[in-house]
Order: sequence, then C-alpha cells, then structure tokens
Amino acid sequence: MISDKDTAKKTAKLLLEINAIKLQARSPFTWASGWKSPIYCDNRITLSYPEVRSFLKEMFVKDIQKKYPQVEVIAGVATGAIALGVLIAESLQLPYVYVRPQAKSHGRKNQIEGYLKPRQKVLVIEDLISTGMSSMNAVQALREAMAEVLGMYAIFTYNFSKSAQLFQDARLQVRTLSDYDTLLLQAQNTDFISEEDLVLLQAWKENPEVWNPNTKK
Repeated sequence: MISDKDTAKKTAKLLLEINAIKLQARSPFTWASGWKSPIYCDNRITLSYPEVRSFLKEMFVKDIQKKYPQVEVIAGVATGAIALGVLIAESLQLPYVYVRPQAKSHGRKNQIEGYLKPRQKVLVIEDLISTGMSSMNAVQALREAMAEVLGMYAIFTYNFSKSAQLFQDARLQVRTLSDYDTLLLQAQNTDFISEEDLVLLQAWKENPEVWNPNTKK
C-alpha cells in the first residue's frame, strides 16, 4: 500500500529525475536472478542528493508517527536500507539495528547488528521490494530474535503479485512511498517513455520471469 497519491507521484518523479530508476524497454537489464527487466532501480543514489533523501526521510517519519506511534526500534535491511534506516531512526530518536542477509561466519556471528531486546516493537525499512524474498528473510530473522515486527516500509515496490502473496501469508503489513504503476504514469506524463514503451513496461509486470522486449502480451 502506498502512503498517499501525492507522495507516490513526487517520489516517482524524483527517482526518475536523479536516475535512481532507469527505464529501458527495448534494451533490458539482466537482474541477478537472470530475469530480463526494462527497469533498474538503485535507491542508494538518493543518498547523494540531500533534498531527495530529506524528502524521503520526512515522508517516512510522517507516516510512521501517524500509523505506528508505538514503534520502539527501527531496523534497516542490509545493505540498501542501512543508511535510510539510520536517517529515520535519528529523526524519530529511536534505537536502530540492521539485518544482514545471513549471519556472519566469524566474530559474534550476528545476523542482526545492534542491540535488540526480546519483544521490542520493530519497524523494518527497505529501499526496494521486488520478489519480497530478501525482505522476508530480514523479517524472519527479527521474529526469530523474538522481536514484534509491526510492519515494513520501502521507498518503492514493483507490485509483483508474488511479493504481495508472500507478505499476506506472513501477515506482514507493508507501506511504500511509491510503486510501479505510479511510476509508469509519471514517466508517461513527463515524456520519459513513449506509448510503445509503456506497452512493453506494462507487459513486463504481468509476467516478469519470462518477459522479453519482443513480447507485448
């Protein structure tokens, strides 16, 4: 669920303007999973733009204060959301931890870095949601540490049905600043993409695992 339409539009606009999101419908990217994709999202770029990162932080903080006043700890998902989580935690004056993809093989062998007490109320911060697997990995680690995970926030989601079902099964509430559908509308309205490219971009979301730029349906 996006926080609100105005925030979703502005977030999409900013991500496009600073090239945090690139759209290449006819020259697709290849993800680590092997999927061909007409979109590449690197929200870490937002950290290099003070006005953008401040806007994102303020929108998160505003929504968190409204929806989750009971939160006790902010948890960032490594590595993309570590810095974003710190910004949010600092603004809320809350403790902060971050969650690795897996426990370290040396030292204290932590997966959760920082001090987290059992039964503390935690909000998870992500930068991007695609299939949802890495996000749920972090949530599961926190739950195994006996944290009460209130929900998760992210800058952007592709709105895949796979991730939506995953979160629903896990009874995890997810809120984002913007999403793929809003992005396409914004990109079309500001001439970032053509009508033909829009058709390809819409088709990709319907079946991203097998999509290719020569398939329009």
